[in-house]
Amino acid sequence: MRSRTVLNRQKDFDAVYRLGKSQASRYVVMFYRKNQLDYSRISCLASKKVGNSVKRSRARRLMREALRFSGVVISPGYDIIIIARKSITEAGMRDVRQSIVTVLKKTRGVLV
Repeated sequence: MRSRTVLNRQKDFDAVYRLGKSQASRYVVMFYRKNQLDYSRISCLASKKVGNSVKRSRARRLMREALRFSGVVISPGYDIIIIARKSITEAGMRDVRQSIVTVLKKTRGVLV
């Protein structure tokens, strides 16, 4: 069973892309939007531009782990999509973590 904190319905993705805001850094692009829930939902994506399935899976794992180890606390009530850029393939954990923290700090209200 998937966690309720994972954004996974197509209509929710469409709403974030259409009505949300975005921020970018060297390795990731983040789209975010307020939701009407008392918890936040996050999804990490890597498109085929990143590379083959091995590279895309590594990119998603890097982003999830970087978010987990970043030490930032996301405010409840947000839908967040983090998308890997092609440059993430040569990045390490520290670089991706710094990139995600930079993007989160650019947003107003997403961090506690």
